Amino acid sequence: MHGDAKVANFCFGDGGVAAVDFQYVGCGCGMKDVAYFLGSCLEEDDGEQHAARLLDRYFVHLSAAIADDPRARAVEAEWRPLYPVAWADFHRFLAGWAPTHHKIHRYTEQLTRLALAQVGR
Repeated sequence: MHGDAKVANFCFGDGGVAAVDFQYVGCGCGMKDVAYFLGSCLEEDDGEQHAARLLDRYFVHLSAAIADDPRARAVEAEWRPLYPVAWADFHRFLAGWAPTHHKIHRYTEQLTRLALAQVGR
């Protein structure tokens, strides 16, 4: 995990991607980094329109990277449903840091409600 996976902390080039400014390096659920990254680069309508496709793409690449691990399929099955929970954590962070932040919008609130419903089950 990176811990502060926002667009500003990644360098993109022809040769690949590099991450900088790690807040935390260690084990954890990658959905938090995915949600924070997507939250930093998607606007309200973009999230609603593109998040599912971007998550699919993330899991294609993750599955390829860990294909030799016998738990690879289990990782996606466990992590994918946690996307709304990770996004709700992004919402929690924003609400505490800047309650009027433009990233607190309909999509953010929708995913937070979904996460709360999941946790409540």
